[in-house]
Amino acid sequence: MNGQRGTQTQEPQTGAAPHLTVAFQGNPGAYGEIAALNALKSAGVPHSGVTTRGYPTFHEVARAVEGGEADYGTLPVENSLMGAIHQAIDLLSETELHVVGEVVVRVSHCLMALPGVPIEDVRRVVSQQPALDQCTGLIRKYGLQPVPGHDTAGSAKDLAARGARDEAAIASARAAELYGLDILAREIEDEPFNFTRFMLLARHEPEVSDVPHKTSLVFAVRHTPGFLVETLNELRGLNLSRIESRPRRDRAWSYLMYVDIEGNARDPQVAQALAGVLRKASYAKIIGSYPRAMETVG
Repeated sequence: MNGQRGTQTQEPQTGAAPHLTVAFQGNPGAYGEIAALNALKSAGVPHSGVTTRGYPTFHEVARAVEGGEADYGTLPVENSLMGAIHQAIDLLSETELHVVGEVVVRVSHCLMALPGVPIEDVRRVVSQQPALDQCTGLIRKYGLQPVPGHDTAGSAKDLAARGARDEAAIASARAAELYGLDILAREIEDEPFNFTRFMLLARHEPEVSDVPHKTSLVFAVRHTPGFLVETLNELRGLNLSRIESRPRRDRAWSYLMYVDIEGNARDPQVAQALAGVLRKASYAKIIGSYPRAMETVG
């Protein structure tokens, strides 16, 4: 994850389209950039009105939005195969930014090499470790030596810069296009149901709309037998799409509960349930109530 600070990709602009900057973690061509390009699509902002900017870490993405360097930021919070992305989730409880939307990206890996290099000449394959783990079938088939890299798009970028003709990279098709690499094989992931959920962060709260929503909150309760169950009972009657505990970073052997609720915080039933949790919890924060992703991109 060592993308150069502020690495920027600008989509071609046409007419008087609104211009927004969206921060993501990684290098241009990363799946986070694909999420950034599509995060505002449902709000009617075309790609021509979006500039993406890559940062080395999740914290720098958040800082860019907090400081006004970017209008929005995207953070990956969950992968359908590997589960929660804890570093990003922990950051959500620390930042004062609001979650204003989500986007789900289909993770479709490609094997790529320098132009003219046949797959038979490839000896090593470089990518982020999770991507290597998700493509073990192809790696075994061709007897390739997996070499962990910092991120998927960064591995493609480094390969193009080094000019190694016995190496390949695993990254998105967009990365191959950006760095002038040939795609040797597409959709090489072992499992086809590989999706990553990204949250869209902003300094402002989301606009009021009547589309289906999710509400995300984090809370802690005092260490008393049965009190966690009592607190969760405040959410009865609601559909919880996700619930997870995380260690608190300021207190040993104490935990935070992260919950995603299907529904808008302004809905009477949801608002009443949230009020009940806030009364019982020793700490509580509504991370956001935002339009949920209705389709997958990528």
